[in-house]
Amino acid sequence: MFRILIIWLISSLFRRGSTPQNTTPGGSTSGLVRPPSRNLFPKDTVMDVLVFVSETISFTEFENTSKLFWELRDVVYGDWTLGPNGDGSYEYHGEIPISENVKNNGSLYIHVYFVKSGYHPDPTHPRYRRLATVYTSRMLNKFKKRRFLKTKNLLTGETEASPERIKRAEDYGAVEILSHWHPNLTINLVDDHTSWVKGSVPPPLDQYVKFDELSGDYFPVLYLNDYWNLQKDCFPVNSSLSSLPLHLSFTPLSLWKWQMYAAQSTRSIWNVFGDDLYEQSDEEQDTVKVALLETNPYLLAVTVIVSIVHSIFEFLAFKNDIQFWNSRQSLEGLSVRSVFFGVFQSAVVLLYILDNETNFVVQISVFVGLLIDLWKVTKVMNVKVDREDMVANIIPKIKFEDKSTYIESSTKEYDDMAFRYLSWVLFPLLGCYCLYSLVYQEHKSWYSWVLGMLYGFLLTFGFITMTPQLFINYKLKSVAHLPWRMLTYKALNTFIDDLFAFVIKMPMMYRIGCLRDDVVFFIYLYQRYIYRVDLKRLNEFGTTGDGARPANEATDRGLDAIAAPPSKPEQEKKED
Repeated sequence: MFRILIIWLISSLFRRGSTPQNTTPGGSTSGLVRPPSRNLFPKDTVMDVLVFVSETISFTEFENTSKLFWELRDVVYGDWTLGPNGDGSYEYHGEIPISENVKNNGSLYIHVYFVKSGYHPDPTHPRYRRLATVYTSRMLNKFKKRRFLKTKNLLTGETEASPERIKRAEDYGAVEILSHWHPNLTINLVDDHTSWVKGSVPPPLDQYVKFDELSGDYFPVLYLNDYWNLQKDCFPVNSSLSSLPLHLSFTPLSLWKWQMYAAQSTRSIWNVFGDDLYEQSDEEQDTVKVALLETNPYLLAVTVIVSIVHSIFEFLAFKNDIQFWNSRQSLEGLSVRSVFFGVFQSAVVLLYILDNETNFVVQISVFVGLLIDLWKVTKVMNVKVDREDMVANIIPKIKFEDKSTYIESSTKEYDDMAFRYLSWVLFPLLGCYCLYSLVYQEHKSWYSWVLGMLYGFLLTFGFITMTPQLFINYKLKSVAHLPWRMLTYKALNTFIDDLFAFVIKMPMMYRIGCLRDDVVFFIYLYQRYIYRVDLKRLNEFGTTGDGARPANEATDRGLDAIAAPPSKPEQEKKED
């Protein structure tokens, strides 16, 4: 639904107008509006379906019966009551013998022809009619990248990879391209008779609606649908196979459903930074498909609504976090060391995903997060560029100085104390995890080991870095300095993550991480409860938060605050 919205917005932005004009051969417009077109196959047209499979992208072997995979006669266009199940659908299963070329990363193509009864699809045949034939084709197999990670135990040099895998890695390098096969494909004939106007068909439908140049009318839309094909059902094509199974389904399709499928199939068009030639994002799409297929509809509806709310809260948390640090004048009560630790954590995550070739969009999001953390450093420290003291007489040194509001308060003392206590727990855990990763795990290099070890440690024990702020709150007996709006939105997102942790399959460590974040936030809430702001407490001006009162009135009512001095006796007043 989000992709459909984006496509609609972009198409609306670049649309040239709703009334296209005829263009003369000279290039000028005639000012005449094109008349609406009609479907060249009227409703209830009787058709024949012929499906051929070959190794060539263009098909001409109509007389070769071995290429004919499926033949279906007397199909009525728009009749949804035909077929064995009375829903207008037909199914066929068969085996396709493959040659040595296909076994060695060759390709197979499917060629689908819909012709009106009595006509022939071969352009050289006497009974061929151009306006009576609808044709589409596509490649059946898909090429996928298989990566060989040359990992080993850095201490012993041994690896758990099989000798065959090691040999293939040496023969093909880090990446091997393999042909994969999925045994299912659906042929959809869109049951639509809309009066489309050439040049005004909205994207992405304009890729499929084909107009006849002479008559101006359009052919029925043939859509080869493999949206519900999951990657776990694909298998590699190799020399051990002699034939490939193929299960074809012919099903009529409504215009609305076709729009949904067409919007999904355009995902590679907007991926301007990635290479979708080998369908690298299909594994990510499988998660959505499995959720749609296997999740209870009511739970799925709740998940969709909660996902939208999660996005809103995430944006509000981001906005309030920026506003809080941008408008903050005093650093009293805030942990400056935690800000620097956040920069270190973001830098480790960015280097780790770069080393593991993660999706470009993820890399950009993490990089933006690192820039925001660096910007926070300028809000908690005085950053100065010393151009007199240069590094190698080229690069100026950058100096950091604590702000006065941080030094003058007791926050710096408590912050140092908290991290000193934290180091007693953090460094022994880091050492143990370092040894575990080195002894029991395989890595590409020592650099990858350092990044993997730090990333795994932060993922496992990262929640400990939130405890210094809890310690500072405890020592100051106050939580008024915290960005509560931002914390509230992030906490709500954490609770939503808890819901996803039980709905979506994910690692157990991530689920434990969600629980740890909940525990830390509940501690924040408990501190907010016990360190509440007393609106009746007198300030240095002798007034309270619930309105100005004389100091002696506040004292008479027994308010906890700076008490006013007792009144002097009348005799002392006279002596004064």
